Amino acid sequence: MKALIVIDMQNDYYPKGKMELVGITAAHRVVNETIEKFRGSDSEVIFIQHIADEDAPFFKKGSEGAELYSGLYREETDRVFIKHYPNSFRDTGLDEYLKEKGIINLTICGAMTHMCIDTSVRAGYDLGYNIELIADGCATKDFIINGETIKAKIIQKSFLNAMDGTFCKVTYKK
Repeated sequence: MKALIVIDMQNDYYPKGKMELVGITAAHRVVNETIEKFRGSDSEVIFIQHIADEDAPFFKKGSEGAELYSGLYREETDRVFIKHYPNSFRDTGLDEYLKEKGIINLTICGAMTHMCIDTSVRAGYDLGYNIELIADGCATKDFIINGETIKAKIIQKSFLNAMDGTFCKVTYKK
């Protein structure tokens, strides 16, 4: 059995959200295509939803921005795990649930590549999971470091490269 883990595809990351990501619309299409491929197979589709404190800049508890994006191909039977840290396994019950189900093969996609995706992939590896990361089903943002703008495309490639081979197998759907 296998599980698809969709991380933090929430309103605040989409256009008009408080933290719109570069490439989120393209990543969204790939996420939904991946969800469709998992449906009807001997697999589970699991969503991770980050909920932050009321004073956080985005994903504030109780806000519309913290809600999972309505355009995701979700079903009532899909599990949703709430997290409060970048690591999808920390204090969520996800690890226990997967082990109870005998699931060791994970496919991961979502946002943000440089934060919750990276942290969750590395934590999953440490917990003994075999992980496939859908690169074009992830999104990140531009950074300004010491006055220099580092484009999301560079951030994305850097983090994917750092994870590929050791912590996961990075694949592309397109």
